[in-house]
Amino acid sequence: MKLLFDLFPVILFFVAFKVAGIYPDASLALAQSWLGPLMFDGTVPAGQGAILLATAVAIVASLLQVGWLLARRKTVDPMLWISVAVIIVFGGATIWLHDETFIKWKPSILYWLFASLLLGGRLLFQRNLLRSVLGKQLTVPEVIWERLLWMWIAFFVAIGGVNLVVAFNVPTETWVNFKLFGLMGITLAFTLGIGFWLARYMNEATE
Repeated sequence: MKLLFDLFPVILFFVAFKVAGIYPDASLALAQSWLGPLMFDGTVPAGQGAILLATAVAIVASLLQVGWLLARRKTVDPMLWISVAVIIVFGGATIWLHDETFIKWKPSILYWLFASLLLGGRLLFQRNLLRSVLGKQLTVPEVIWERLLWMWIAFFVAIGGVNLVVAFNVPTETWVNFKLFGLMGITLAFTLGIGFWLARYMNEATE
C-alpha cells in the first residue's frame, strides 16, 4: 500500500500523458486554458499539451500526498518533502517555459539529492543515515551498514545517469514509459538484490 502511495504522482503522470496523447487537440486546448496563464508567453506550443498536462497533474498529486498526510496528522517523510520540492521547481519550470527538458531532469536530480544526503551525512557528520532510519528494523554488523550506505549512494548516482541517457536519446513517450516501468523495475530489482545480500548477515547477527 505504501508503494502505491509513493508512486501515486508517477502513476498519475503516466496516465495523464497517455490519455492526453490519445486526444491531442483536446489536450492542447485544455493545456492552453488551464496552463496558458502560468506560462511566460501565455501560449502552449503544438505537441506540448500531453507533457504539460501530465506535469501539472504530477505537481497536484504530490501536493495532495502531503495534504493528505497533514490532514490525518501523520508525519511527512523528509524524502517526500524533498520530492515535492523538486517536482514543484522542475515541473514548474517545464510549465513556465513549456520545455520538457526540466521534467526529464527531475528524476535524476531527485536521485542525486538522495545520494548527496547520504554522502553528506557520512563525510560531514560521520553519520550513516541509512542506519539511523533502518537500524530498528535491521540488525547487521557495522561493516555491513557501511557497505550498504555506499552501495545505495552508488545506485542513486548511477540510476540518475541512466534516466538522463534514456530521457535525451529516445522519444518522450518512450521516456514516460521508462520513467514508470523502467526506473521502478531497476529500483525494485536492486532492492531485492540488497535484501538477499543482507539476509546472510542478518542470520549471522542473530546467531
